[in-house]
Amino acid sequence: MTARGARTASRTAEGNRSHPTEPLALKPSLAVALLAGALAVQTCVPLPPAWLDIALACAGILALRHPRLRLAAAFAIGFAWCAWRAGGALDARLPVALEGRDLDVVGIVDELPLTRGDATSAIVRVERAELDGSDVGLRGRVRIAWYRAPAGALAACSRWRLRIRAKRPRGLVNPGGFDAERSALEHGIVATGYVRDEGPNVHEGGPAFCVDALRATLARAIDDRIADAHDAALVRAFAIGDTRGLDDDDWQVARINGVPHLIAISGFHVGVAAAFGALLVRLLSFLFPRWLLRAPLSAVALPAALATGVFYGALAGGSLPTLRTLLMIAAVATARLGRRAGSAPQSLALAVIATVVADPLAVLSAGFWLSFVGVAFLLACLARGRGVRGFMRELAVGQVVMSIALLPLTIWFFGEASLAGALSNLVAVPFVSFVIVPFCLLAVLALLTLPLLAKPLLIAAAACAHAQWQLFERIAALPGAHLYLPESGPLALAMAMLGAAWLLSPRGVPARPLALILFLPIVLPAESPPAAGTFATTFIDVGQGLSVLVRTRTHALLYDAGARYPSEFDLGKAAVLPTLHAFGVSHLDRIVISHGDNDHAGGAPAVARAFPEADLVGGEPGRGEIALRQCIAGESWRWDGVRFRVLSPPADALDRTDPRGDNDRSCVLLVEGDDGRLLLPGDASAHVEPRIVSGIGGASVPLVLGVAHHGSRSASSAAFIAALKPALAVVSAGWRNRFGHPHAEVVERFRAAQVPLRDTAIDGALTITFDPGGKPLVRAERERRDRYWRE
Repeated sequence: MTARGARTASRTAEGNRSHPTEPLALKPSLAVALLAGALAVQTCVPLPPAWLDIALACAGILALRHPRLRLAAAFAIGFAWCAWRAGGALDARLPVALEGRDLDVVGIVDELPLTRGDATSAIVRVERAELDGSDVGLRGRVRIAWYRAPAGALAACSRWRLRIRAKRPRGLVNPGGFDAERSALEHGIVATGYVRDEGPNVHEGGPAFCVDALRATLARAIDDRIADAHDAALVRAFAIGDTRGLDDDDWQVARINGVPHLIAISGFHVGVAAAFGALLVRLLSFLFPRWLLRAPLSAVALPAALATGVFYGALAGGSLPTLRTLLMIAAVATARLGRRAGSAPQSLALAVIATVVADPLAVLSAGFWLSFVGVAFLLACLARGRGVRGFMRELAVGQVVMSIALLPLTIWFFGEASLAGALSNLVAVPFVSFVIVPFCLLAVLALLTLPLLAKPLLIAAAACAHAQWQLFERIAALPGAHLYLPESGPLALAMAMLGAAWLLSPRGVPARPLALILFLPIVLPAESPPAAGTFATTFIDVGQGLSVLVRTRTHALLYDAGARYPSEFDLGKAAVLPTLHAFGVSHLDRIVISHGDNDHAGGAPAVARAFPEADLVGGEPGRGEIALRQCIAGESWRWDGVRFRVLSPPADALDRTDPRGDNDRSCVLLVEGDDGRLLLPGDASAHVEPRIVSGIGGASVPLVLGVAHHGSRSASSAAFIAALKPALAVVSAGWRNRFGHPHAEVVERFRAAQVPLRDTAIDGALTITFDPGGKPLVRAERERRDRYWRE
């Protein structure tokens, strides 16, 4: 080439480099930017207007081909798309004007229904909803409960005409508690309600075919062939992702072992199923080699692997780890069939992009982050081994990597950590994936094609699952195998994730052990305990019930524990225990159960099992499921300079017993600190109020009053309020409860006395402290955790 030609080529190359646009290439950074945009939406209160979403999306699409603007463009597109979808999901919810009204709906049952106690719960995909014969436009998925439903009601994929009473998705809001409203948005739930017995509740058939109906048929077939109910439940979970047969104790064992992802079908299991499909094609090509003359082996094996994975994923119910694995398999298959090289990070990036594009609200799910972050760390940290020794090393190192990498996310989402997780997974992952799952796969194929061969395969799978579960139970019984950790903030999570990346970095990175320091903020309490002589109070959001946590500097007391329902929903487990763990309560000194009514005492057994060292006291010991010491007026004690006094019931009232219960035997407790006081009267009526007033005596510090009987008009008389002069009153009641608590007359009494009234039904959990001047300081969980999806 001449000198002139070289200069021309150089100028051409330089011009190409400076061209403002270039072809769009799939890079992991692009997926991260898109994901960051979708994640940024979750911090919004409220959502941006729709016109801004459209403007951001258009600007992002136009800027996408500009290299310097590409990441910002992907962020804008992710933000706009997620905000648009979130706004549409909120608009689809039941209108407020229809809450509490009887609606006639026609819909198809989605997923598998669950029958517990006296209720059958299901998701119904509403096709039409009417009020007084007029269509109200409600469409989408509605979670309903049918109490005392007829046998076989709400079978998967069946169509029903039902009369329901519904409300917008609303849940309890507590420190460390499950966010039901976020979950409803994530799963597209537009309303919750129950079936009215007096309605035209009739079965109207169903679609010709539905995957969930097939899953239900396979579940019944598995139950018929395995004698032990628990073994059958385990096999159903491994085979078709049906976890309805597992109870809270089973999930507790799984969490302690760090294996919930293995109990139902995981992404790795889908990968095993896809490999099984490819292996089957290879076997057929070995038996019939002439096939290879018509098409290359890869052209048949890759689609077969993908088809097998899709089929097995559908049987799993299409969980997020399943979809992630299928997307990665599809990306690899497409690249290889198109004779293009594609790396594992690119396949993961494509799976992230496809997931966010298909369902941007998936970022609300813990499974989304655990799945993708776990795979990203494995790709970054594991070197591909050769032979059996390499595979075993990769497997062992992989469990350590996953345990460290996912520890911050596990603490953030669930407030707990499995210290035995690496050991349990080291044994369980190969055994479940290469022994139990293949047995289950073959059994499912046999059930669909040759049912006579299914029983021995299922019995073998059940025997393996039984042995595996026995090991899990023994590990779960080991001391220190599992820890509950206090609630932490976003900064603590970010520091812990940085610490995990630093700790798992290559050997050349200096001072890797110092990364452990970055884990400290996420494992330590976010707030300091009360000072000596003071206390903090939390009225836990337990719906229509009562539970109050009182903390001093080194002690903790729980007053009541919420309800437990025939459907097995236990507020002690669902609301009280997570709140205690979120505050870092590792030792509960005393549990006081005011009286025997279910809405106060139902959750007590669960709390007592979690804190067996607690002293158990109650106003009606004879009505409880656990042994309680009688609460008697005059009893008192001091913790950290804070005085506790029992004001009622008196000893002379204990001989009058009523098997139906007596609200006036409620254990009335007064807590007195240097800056403030707290009165907890349980369900005591106005008849007991003079005794309470005389027992309190005069004091110079303000009083916080727990409103008796959830605001019933039988208590909180005007004279009682005037005598106490509370600085604040708190009602613990359920949202739109059928009793109408707090009663309008009671609300008016407090308003007339100029006493601020707070309600857990409106505010969520309420944490109260006192400033040095005695003024009550209130922190409402619905305000603290305010998000666009919050009702």
